[in-house]
Amino acid sequence: MKSPFAQDIAEIIVSGFSEYRVEFKAITAGAKKRFENAEWIAAKQASIDRIELYDGFAASVVKQIRELLADRELDEDQWPQVKQAYTTLIARRKDYDLAETVFNTIYRKLFDRPGAGNDRIFVTSPFIKPPITSDEPVFNSYRMDSSLWELFDALFADYQFAIPYEDLSQDISHLVEIMESHIIPLHGSENLSLEILKPVFYRNKGAYLIGRMIVGSKALPIAIPILNYELVGLFVDTLIYDEDDLSIIFSFTRSYFMLECEYPSEVVQFMHSLLPAKQISEVYNSIGFYKHGKTEFNRGFLTHMDETDDQLQIAPGVKGLVMTVFTLPSYEVVFKVIKDRFSPTKKITREQVKASYYFVKTQDRLGRMADTQEFTNFVFPRHRFSAELLDELLAVAASSVVLQKDRVIIKHLYTERLMIPLNLYLEQQDDEGKMQALDEYGNAIKQLAAANIFPGDMLLKNFGVTRHRRVVFYDYDEICFLTDVNFREIPQARFPEQELAAEPWYSVGPRDVFPEEFRTFLFNSEYLKDLFSELHGEIFDCHYWQGLQESIKGNWMMDVFPYRRKQRFEHNP
Repeated sequence: MKSPFAQDIAEIIVSGFSEYRVEFKAITAGAKKRFENAEWIAAKQASIDRIELYDGFAASVVKQIRELLADRELDEDQWPQVKQAYTTLIARRKDYDLAETVFNTIYRKLFDRPGAGNDRIFVTSPFIKPPITSDEPVFNSYRMDSSLWELFDALFADYQFAIPYEDLSQDISHLVEIMESHIIPLHGSENLSLEILKPVFYRNKGAYLIGRMIVGSKALPIAIPILNYELVGLFVDTLIYDEDDLSIIFSFTRSYFMLECEYPSEVVQFMHSLLPAKQISEVYNSIGFYKHGKTEFNRGFLTHMDETDDQLQIAPGVKGLVMTVFTLPSYEVVFKVIKDRFSPTKKITREQVKASYYFVKTQDRLGRMADTQEFTNFVFPRHRFSAELLDELLAVAASSVVLQKDRVIIKHLYTERLMIPLNLYLEQQDDEGKMQALDEYGNAIKQLAAANIFPGDMLLKNFGVTRHRRVVFYDYDEICFLTDVNFREIPQARFPEQELAAEPWYSVGPRDVFPEEFRTFLFNSEYLKDLFSELHGEIFDCHYWQGLQESIKGNWMMDVFPYRRKQRFEHNP
């Protein structure tokens, strides 16, 4: 039966999506001015505001559809007609890819049913290639006709800001020096040219020019970070020309970039050519389109499941008190499900856990917290579950699991990049490796604290090690703002018997933390404890944490760079 409302519903969704995109673009467009004015607190808030737009827009669209139907029941069997009408409408859009995800969101909010087919949602895209493409390349090209100096001078003439560079000649000299000493000796200079994406990538205190260097038949990814010394001027901080280094800049542990992007799919395809080891979903995430990143993740996972036959299994490491975690060995992702009951030591609720994960989504992750994607009604083929994993899920998270003949539906889960738990990683390392990992662990704690983040449970098992050997926090159930914590010293015992008592001889409030206790419970090895004390002993000092709190209250923001400090150019403002 033909639906009398299919076209109207499709137009409501497209109209709502258009309004959302206007607001999304307005926040994004403000990134340049915030960078120029060194408005770092405002930049942080803008990032939060942009993330929070989506759910409000979706709720408004659902409300309009229900008002259109009035008392009539929404017929799910007629939904393919809505999709057909919607597909015709978005074929005229530059952001058709993002529009596909929006449609899926609205469908799920209206029907809340798992496993919808491609006739009702965009499981796959109906567009083999983008329906609309830009008339011009998404990048600017610069050819070395005479000298490297002139090449970079032409580049910076195209990427200008409202404030001047402190010393652009010095910056270009640094870039030329790196080219002549590190890149040209390895790759030559035959037909050397640069292709730089037209949009500037803004995040934290930096503006990044992203692109590739063409030398002969080779293409090298490059990034040029530009920083603002606030009242002094702009300067180029370094030149990144290695795929691994660029991958760290676009890591899943970093906040989303802001960039003005009329044709998202074209920017993503260009970025993917620079970072082929990353999934398409990760590239969408990194530039702020994390909702569509979920769609691309699901598409990639379905393809991977079709091409493999290994089984889902319990993830290695110490089992969590709040989450049960499983993985597919051939896929570098973990799936995290909230348990039905928590350990008595965890004084939190399920809703508080979900709020903590959303909190991390909106915060500056500084390269030290793993991004997660939240899914509802995620469908897996039942035969891919190991018996041990299925037994575990039914034992600890039965309320989240629906078993069907050939499917397992997880009502709510998070996906996260697979990492090696720090406690297991340390067991595999020699003394030098242990020292490097513990130094990274301490740096992770300090950098999170400087961003006003207190991990809460800082046990080694709650941190992971990435393929770049960076230590990252990934267990968020006790996370909070650092400024909400009351750091205290343990009072001196008045009598020896007090120290021997099972209960503390002093009062302990719900937000009280005693840093000197970290020395006892973070490490079960005297060697690791002593080594960490040498590297980061101040973490055990109450006054260190109190000093950080005072700095944060004074609006101080720590500089954290997504590249090694030794890569930075020497610069004297």
